[in-house]
Amino acid sequence: MLGQTQSVGLNAFAARVVEVQASVGSGLPGFSVTGNPDPSVREARDRVRAAIKNSGFTFPDLKVTVALSPADMPKVGSGFDLSMAVAILAATEQVSSEKLESAIFLGELGLDGNLRPIRGVLPAVIAARQAGYRRAVVPIETVAEAALVEGMDVGGASSLKEVAAWLAGDLVLDNFHRTAAAQPPPIPDMVDVVGQHEARHALEIAAAGAHHVLMTGSPGIGKTMLARRLPGILPPLGLEDSLEVTAIHSLVGELSPGRPLITEPPFVAPHHSSSTTALLGGGTGFARPGAVSKAHRGVLFLDECAEMSAKVLESLREPLEDGEVRVPRRDGVASYPARFQLILAANPCPCAPAHDVDCVCTAVVRRRYLGKLSGPLLDRVDIRVRMDPPGNAALMSGVGESSAEVRARVTAARAAAVERWSEFGWRTNAEVPGAALRQRFRLPPDVLRPIELFLRDGRVTARGADRALRLAWTLSDLRGTDGPVEDDVAQALLYRDRGATW
Repeated sequence: MLGQTQSVGLNAFAARVVEVQASVGSGLPGFSVTGNPDPSVREARDRVRAAIKNSGFTFPDLKVTVALSPADMPKVGSGFDLSMAVAILAATEQVSSEKLESAIFLGELGLDGNLRPIRGVLPAVIAARQAGYRRAVVPIETVAEAALVEGMDVGGASSLKEVAAWLAGDLVLDNFHRTAAAQPPPIPDMVDVVGQHEARHALEIAAAGAHHVLMTGSPGIGKTMLARRLPGILPPLGLEDSLEVTAIHSLVGELSPGRPLITEPPFVAPHHSSSTTALLGGGTGFARPGAVSKAHRGVLFLDECAEMSAKVLESLREPLEDGEVRVPRRDGVASYPARFQLILAANPCPCAPAHDVDCVCTAVVRRRYLGKLSGPLLDRVDIRVRMDPPGNAALMSGVGESSAEVRARVTAARAAAVERWSEFGWRTNAEVPGAALRQRFRLPPDVLRPIELFLRDGRVTARGADRALRLAWTLSDLRGTDGPVEDDVAQALLYRDRGATW
């Protein structure tokens, strides 16, 4: 007797439909699982046996073999439990097999037969739709997440009994989970920032072109305050970006049941003691996304970056360049998207006084403190801002612009960039390859004169010249012009030098 169902296996951010075949035949009673399962999948034998019995069904007193295909793909996690149980019930003709061919089954089973939520439901359902399936059965707690995928008939069940009743045509699975609607956490407003006009303008430029920023200054000057307000001036995520970001956070298990879709750019701020694994992803078994992937299409803020390990900081170079992170594993390479904006904040020296005249650090100590930020890493940072105390007059002055006002200008600038680059597949100025800026979109010689001078004097590298060109295009977009002028290029080069204190 043979029963077959479908589930979805996750390998990092990639998902693949897995055929679950259950064979019940003569032989010594036993239950085995084949197909490259990990320990959590092998442990499913006890969960599935108990769940079937405690749901009122009969577990066959025969030899039961469950095969997960393709066998060369590692099977990780407890999400195959429901599919395995349904396949066994179908093999023993305890449930109808009519709907099995067109549906996928996801969920962990408790010993009592109840369905429990799992991570990664959204990318799994997306993969099922791409494979041609149009029906999915998931735990009721994750039905709102699965329903984000258009073109899928999603049903939420709370137990194996409900799934069996649905297969028999006696029950309609719920596609809505009644839970309190969660409100998104409020994004702090730029109107709260006092003074710091230069730094505010630098963040506006960074937001308009998705550029990376380094802010240096004494403690309490407003570096963290400004960084936390950057998501509020970024445009909201489009539908495709929202689904991609939500899928990453689904793998991490950080989605809210009441509001599963992430529509605002995420803000991720790991502690300065974080390891390379915490930043890039990895861990034992299933390679989980790290901070750089959770910040995809959003902001990665590294406060007190000079206190971080040099090895950790250097690990950012490849994600900054490629927009993805690749984690080597035993069975291959796990890849996650990591197109984020990097915001670095650092004190100028270890003692970090309120005023530079009170510093007791020698020049060697100051240079060594910020020396963890290597040249190759800083070469990928387009804007460097040295922040000074605002002074009493600024503290007593009127309020500045709100995030909504700044966001309007940023959105217009990004729309201009999208219109210009969309046919090439780029959406922000920061994504444009240097070769395209130097060849297809080459600026007139008089506009490029500042870069030629900087290259001749060795004040900028070839990569730095390309990044200055990208920044110049962003300055042009903010002004609403068709292309950069010489002043834009000169200002872009100054932003690369400004704030360097070593």
